[in-house]
Amino acid sequence: MYNKHQIKFFTGRATRYLAEDMAKSFGIELGKSNVTVFSDGEFQPSFDESVRGSTVFIIQSTFPPTENLFELLLMVDAAHRASAYKVVAVIPYFGWARQDRKDKPRVSIGAKMVANILCAAGVDRVMTMDLHADQIQGFFDVPVDHLYASSIFVPYIKNLNLENIAIAAPDMGGAKRANAYARFLDASLIICHKNREKANVVGEMTAIGDVEGKNVVILDDMVDTAGTLTKAADMMMEKGALSVRAFATHPVLSGNAYERIANSSLTELVVTNTIPLREGVDTSKIRVLCVADLFADVINKVYNYQSISANFII
Repeated sequence: MYNKHQIKFFTGRATRYLAEDMAKSFGIELGKSNVTVFSDGEFQPSFDESVRGSTVFIIQSTFPPTENLFELLLMVDAAHRASAYKVVAVIPYFGWARQDRKDKPRVSIGAKMVANILCAAGVDRVMTMDLHADQIQGFFDVPVDHLYASSIFVPYIKNLNLENIAIAAPDMGGAKRANAYARFLDASLIICHKNREKANVVGEMTAIGDVEGKNVVILDDMVDTAGTLTKAADMMMEKGALSVRAFATHPVLSGNAYERIANSSLTELVVTNTIPLREGVDTSKIRVLCVADLFADVINKVYNYQSISANFII
């Protein structure tokens, strides 16, 4: 008798490296799919095996270019049209998350629009990690499993055995995250205050809190141009910090980010593999931690209707 819907993993082209590790950790083979690309750049994903009656997990981060998001949408649509039982979008990095509100007149709320499009495409559930703003979960009309890299970062920080540790937020928006880490690790808290000249350009920066004689750990959900991060690290070293490390879940690392990190006062930048690092650049200061086991464990619990509360240590 057929008692349970079969589970299958598929991936878009951008996140195959991570999806393969997830499938291996879960204990199944990654499903077969391909993408037909037409001469004008249009593309069409398709599944090379039946998904009828299956619970389908489609793994794809939606970092630029926009084709990564659209490929995910087309795969979700294809799975539903092929009579999948449920379709879960596993989005380790949720792009457009910085557009979570109208911060000035006449702009879109991109995160809400993407949520609407995903729901319209037919997702039954979304699984993601360290959204730029927690309220984005409420933009969806389907369940959202919002995972945190703290379950990976905290053990790493503890294993460093640092004395006089201080947790720092690179800006006021990250204060809640940094405070949670500081409480859990029984560490002091530092808040950086910055004035932006324009998007991705930092003007003046100051630190609120005791920096001198501290091993500082800066926490953020993502690192993009690394301008804020490297400026904060250099400032803290000038103020007498013993060392400065940074932990950021999503290594967007655009523009001159790699060069800035290599030339900064940072001892190391610890990231996850929700986004692959660029090839042919200096990554000597960057340490990558894998999220495959965490996602595989949560997928297993979701599939078997088990609680995932144990996966949140902060």
